[in-house]
Amino acid sequence: MRRPSLLLACIFMSSIPALGQSSSSQSAFDAGFKLSLPVHPGQLQWHADGFKIIEASAKAKGQEIGLRGKDETGRLTFLGFLFLVPEQAPLSSAKCRDGALAEQKNNPSLKVLAPSQIESSENIPVALATYSAQGHDGKKSFIVRGFAAIGDICGDLEFYSETSISAEDPDLRKIFESYRLDPGYIPQFKDVLLYAQILYKHQMYQAAAPIFEQALSKLDDNEAQRTMRRVTTDQAGMSYGMSGDIRKARALFEAAIAKDPDYAMYYYNLACADAEEKKLADARVHLQEAFARKGNVIPGEKLPDPTKDDSFLPYRNNKDFWKFLEGLH
Repeated sequence: MRRPSLLLACIFMSSIPALGQSSSSQSAFDAGFKLSLPVHPGQLQWHADGFKIIEASAKAKGQEIGLRGKDETGRLTFLGFLFLVPEQAPLSSAKCRDGALAEQKNNPSLKVLAPSQIESSENIPVALATYSAQGHDGKKSFIVRGFAAIGDICGDLEFYSETSISAEDPDLRKIFESYRLDPGYIPQFKDVLLYAQILYKHQMYQAAAPIFEQALSKLDDNEAQRTMRRVTTDQAGMSYGMSGDIRKARALFEAAIAKDPDYAMYYYNLACADAEEKKLADARVHLQEAFARKGNVIPGEKLPDPTKDDSFLPYRNNKDFWKFLEGLH
């Protein structure tokens, strides 16, 4: 299969600011950072002006998503996670905090704060703790950490700095006053797609593939959502292909062609699947079908050059087939 597309990279990068970039014209929660799992209900959110996401992470099977952000000065960094802990259910915020900080129980700097120290209108209280710790680089970090949990789901928001910080610092207090866990939130298409994209970006293709399919199930089969259906199908099939499940990739693209027969990339991806299975005659047919439709792609997208594609490179010594590939452009 071809390497991850530039189109996916653009969508991934545009999704991240949607989670974290703030605007003075938006409410705190609309402008804040938001985390959701692909299937399990619940959304963690907080508002933090001046912070930019620098990294996103996710675990297989839809059990954890995380963000790392840094403020404009570089002094403060946050780590935000939403994760499942079914073996410890039913959870409370304090129970999740105590479990996460078990390794710090003998840390003399550990200070647990009462929930009443953070004003919040939410039913789920925030369990706060502060402490300092020595990093692997030998530098001391000061940490303020807050937890919100219910049922089997927990949110963990940590701020750390090499200079002294406190939960009473006005900026941090304001952030934790906006911090909430909504256990009734139902994941939307954008939440599921983002989770899959994070896995894909980290080359966790086997884990990403079924979550891309979950995202597809949340799209209506209409003209308005055709572009996102094409992108998501493309990434689902490529994820299956790059994880070695060519049969599943082929089935996805064939089903997609039945609904959307004019989209060129579906045929190109089928040709990649053919090449992976050494079916060069079929690959020729699908490539011809793809390039016959090369004008029917998503705006900003173009058909890849098959002579630079990982699926076809093993056949560069096949003179007849390689001449065919070179003639496609």
